[in-house]
Amino acid sequence: MSPRTGSTDHGYARAGEAVTRTATRRRLLMCAPRHFDVTYSINPWMAPEKPTDGSVALAQWESLRDLYRALGHVVEVIDPLPGLPDMVFAANGATVVDGRVLGARFRSVERTAEGPAYLAWFRDHGFGDIRWPEHVNEGEGDYLLAGRTLLAGTGFRTDRRSHVEAQDFFGVPVVSLDLVDPRFYHLDTALAVLSDDEVMYYPAAFSESSRKVLRELFPDAILATEEDALVFGLNAFSDGRHVVLPQSAVHLIDELRQRGFEPIGVDLSELLKAGGSVKCCTLELRNG
Repeated sequence: MSPRTGSTDHGYARAGEAVTRTATRRRLLMCAPRHFDVTYSINPWMAPEKPTDGSVALAQWESLRDLYRALGHVVEVIDPLPGLPDMVFAANGATVVDGRVLGARFRSVERTAEGPAYLAWFRDHGFGDIRWPEHVNEGEGDYLLAGRTLLAGTGFRTDRRSHVEAQDFFGVPVVSLDLVDPRFYHLDTALAVLSDDEVMYYPAAFSESSRKVLRELFPDAILATEEDALVFGLNAFSDGRHVVLPQSAVHLIDELRQRGFEPIGVDLSELLKAGGSVKCCTLELRNG
């Protein structure tokens, strides 16, 4: 169960060790921010009184999509629906492991309709093993797969009872992690999976007991500073070699280079006004 037992042959590296990184081609789902706006507040980042620029948000999103394709990944796109300004954050729409799809049941009424919209896309695109969840979970916002272990966040959005539901459905071990800082309300704002057995995270976003769990599982993890976390540097996507993250997370970029990764900084500042960045826009379709 523990991801810590890897070696450099599998991409695991301690600080300062030389390691050859290999990118793995991924299949991703994204949603263009054609209806993006901040008209309500369901996290500390959202301020409806501040203006947003839809054209800037779309241009930044398109740059991210094009970057993924340039890196060799397959990007599929779901049509955005009017009245769902947060639908751009595709990672929240579901969790996919071995081709099995656990839908998302949102805590906030403003996002409730996103769950069925994403499940309809999966049904229309040949995914047969789909479950509508019994308990609140917000997809890959709070579920991150590290090797064959599902790291599961709770504390602000996802109901802890859904962790048992996910374990039963996917048949992989689930490790519950408690989030304690409302600024980092989803797991993917406080932790990023870099490879099967490597992560980076912001310790202060987690309870003391969860920090102990993370230290046990990932003793050589990259630890983010508060400055990294506040620019959503941990809301990142890794293919095992390239790590796409906000360009302003300069400390993390340096740390990633030292570990042999190739960090690629991007600007998603407009989407950060709604509390999202790279990973929020990116749902991985793991077909097994």
